[in-house]
Amino acid sequence: MSVSVVDSNSQTATIGTEHTLSTLTGAGVYQVVIDLSNMAGGATPDITEVRLYGKARSTDTERLIKCWSFQGVQSEALWFSPPLISPHDYKVTLKQIQGTGRAYPWAVYGI
Repeated sequence: MSVSVVDSNSQTATIGTEHTLSTLTGAGVYQVVIDLSNMAGGATPDITEVRLYGKARSTDTERLIKCWSFQGVQSEALWFSPPLISPHDYKVTLKQIQGTGRAYPWAVYGI
């Protein structure tokens, strides 16, 4: 098996908006990587959520699998999600809750 970049880009966040980074509908094992190095601390630190969605069956409604929250300057700026096996649906979103809208480079790896 070889690892490849399935999707990648950079998202500049609008505060309070949930941005879809990637929606994949093919079978695979996927992992999202997001660069959080632009996040800032201070009196009103940046707060950013990353959400992962999926479906139990291809005909089901998409559901939240996991939500991670990050606040302020990140000592480990390159964040990797756990790998997820999906036969039919994988969606990752980013929502900056507070602070100044930042650019978040990201990629989805697949095998």
